Amino acid sequence: MQLTIRASGQDVQVLSYLLAKNPNHLYERQVNNHFVRMFFSKFSKEEVEVTFFVTPDPIELSRNNSERYEITSYINDREFVVSSIFCTFLRSALATALNGKPHEEYEHWVNHRFNLQFSFGPLSSQLSDNDIIELFAPMGYKTTISAGEIDYHMNFKTKSSARYITVEGLTTLQMGLRQLFVLIPVLDNYKHYYIDDKEIEKLERYGEGWLDAHPQREFILRQALRFKDLYSLVEKQTEKGSNNQDNNDEIRTMRLNDLRYEKIIDSIRQIPFKDSIVDFGSGEGKLSVQLGFIEGVKEILAVEPSESASIKALKRYEKMARKENFLMPEQIIGSLFYFDERLKNKDIVILCEVIEHIDKHRLPKIMKTILNDYKPKVVMITTPNQEYNKVYKMNEEYRHPDHRFEWTRDEFREWCEIQNGKNDYELTFDGIGEEHELYGTPTQMCLFMRKEQ
Repeated sequence: MQLTIRASGQDVQVLSYLLAKNPNHLYERQVNNHFVRMFFSKFSKEEVEVTFFVTPDPIELSRNNSERYEITSYINDREFVVSSIFCTFLRSALATALNGKPHEEYEHWVNHRFNLQFSFGPLSSQLSDNDIIELFAPMGYKTTISAGEIDYHMNFKTKSSARYITVEGLTTLQMGLRQLFVLIPVLDNYKHYYIDDKEIEKLERYGEGWLDAHPQREFILRQALRFKDLYSLVEKQTEKGSNNQDNNDEIRTMRLNDLRYEKIIDSIRQIPFKDSIVDFGSGEGKLSVQLGFIEGVKEILAVEPSESASIKALKRYEKMARKENFLMPEQIIGSLFYFDERLKNKDIVILCEVIEHIDKHRLPKIMKTILNDYKPKVVMITTPNQEYNKVYKMNEEYRHPDHRFEWTRDEFREWCEIQNGKNDYELTFDGIGEEHELYGTPTQMCLFMRKEQ
């Protein structure tokens, strides 16, 4: 799968600075074992052409189907077609252009319009050629669609169902790329990841300045978000007015991530012993920041194996450091798989949306380390409720490509009881999010309370 950007006219060489890519070098990076490559095929004063290739790892793509030991999990078009996956892999390579943050001396070129042509493909889409043209026409693009020729020995068909799209118009590089990153997932037949509130934020960011005025805005939102609940959330936000900060804040508190953190914080506040807290898989520090404002907490250990995520978390902590009554979390580059003496005998250990990212056969050892070796007074675990996926109109796919499993409420309860084999803890089960009468809540939670407490 590939994306080619062509530009013609005066000063087009400045595009290399907007992309933050040297035209004399081959760009090659790995994103979770998938290769992203880039090269300039043309680079002159009046013409520039740069192509990005993405070569996915088919084994890595099928990891979210690891529980299905059958060949069909490897037979799909994800390895070959431009899709939402393509955008995910390409986002880091195009981050400078998407964010409009080149070197300071070139910042004034971010809003400069060029004669740009974006070509991408192959594309697998249920939309007709006319549907695709109508998506791009309101932004002023001329769209050309072609299909690859097929030379079968058997008489199947003369043209491939995969198409190649070229859109051409006068626009800024940033705007053109942002429009593509919204519309390519709309064109795609397949949703490869769990679509949550982050998708709304991405649409707000990439759709700024053009999406609200698009005549097919409702269709774009429905295709991009897939879930009617999230689509309704965007519509509700629009009706209340994007300039009303109180309304925006009210809507944001409804999002599942916020509800999850709110439930954890409220639960901790009701626990009399909370001097020390361990946040396993703390990521970019969103939960740890909120823990830092709980009265009575004296130590927060944010444990995260990813150095890049920890750097983002540190920036988040530093922004909060000036605020009154904020306790700065202590960062630990570590993993659940390795024992760490520093984590013993703490009051509370949190595993928020962590266990589903670990292969099931490795979980018992991890829980043994936590319950028998670290011996915290309280363990809090949250994980998706697989039954609730029906509300999201999901089939058998997981909510996130890195999930190794998703459990029903009965499966989660049984697993927690097995981990508590020594019966040292009292178990309390709860739900997080809006409850469905048949399928429960989107997130399920178990609180392990050491009986001696």
